[in-house]
Amino acid sequence: MKKIAIVVFIVLNIGCTQKREPDGSIAVDDSITNNTPILSFFVQNSFPHDSSLFTEGLFIKDGLMYESTGAPVEFPDTRSEIGLIDLKTGKFSPKIEIDRKIYFGEGIAMLNNKLYQLTYKNQQGFIYDAKSYQRLRDFKYANAEGWGLTTDGKSLIMSDGTANLTWIDPNTLKPLKTLQVTERGVALSQINELEYAHDLIYANVWQTNYIVQIDPKNGQVLGKMDLSSVVAEQLKDNPDAQELNGIAFDTDKHKFYITGKMWSKVYELDFPGLKAKD
Repeated sequence: MKKIAIVVFIVLNIGCTQKREPDGSIAVDDSITNNTPILSFFVQNSFPHDSSLFTEGLFIKDGLMYESTGAPVEFPDTRSEIGLIDLKTGKFSPKIEIDRKIYFGEGIAMLNNKLYQLTYKNQQGFIYDAKSYQRLRDFKYANAEGWGLTTDGKSLIMSDGTANLTWIDPNTLKPLKTLQVTERGVALSQINELEYAHDLIYANVWQTNYIVQIDPKNGQVLGKMDLSSVVAEQLKDNPDAQELNGIAFDTDKHKFYITGKMWSKVYELDFPGLKAKD
């Protein structure tokens, strides 16, 4: 496994949108709000990933990595599935598939021995038994779209492409509260894939190279990781790679893992700057 050292220093007045240069790399320019601390990290390891998978959700539970995928019409060979990833080989073992003609698979989370899945525009989610993968029931949500999903151990937390996060009661499947994500007082939209770790929420911001660190008490962005170097390294290896998307935290190893849509690798991050608030 290749070890890549990447150091990102705290800077001011940096934001990011995603723009492809002629060489395939992604440039960074100022468009997200300014003055947010950039959180340091380095890539400790990388693992193979099936580059046919259009990643929409990622998490680790009891040492197993789960991934959910979507199926865009422009990529006819993709499927909306949930499965397990073998990090050593990159093999994806599908356990659940939904009809791509009807549904587009989105975020997933596991809570109380149940596996929850969102869909993109159907305003519908699915609940499965976490061991047998048998579908237990469907549920509806009022959000216009379903994007990312995670859990704080009590509630489900979903994103919908806006600046809002919605807490959902796992028993009634009704919303408990909605919280707006803000960066320096300005609403930050396109919040995508989510991960809850150390009492904080980490989120991909769609069409950027950033993962933001969010305080779930007030929605404020506390810091962000600029993953432009990782994206550029991935594009050199795999020019067909799409957006950065997918965050998983391994509580046992104390590591973050990130990947993206149709990426050829999963990257293991060390994160001295990614710690819970004191």
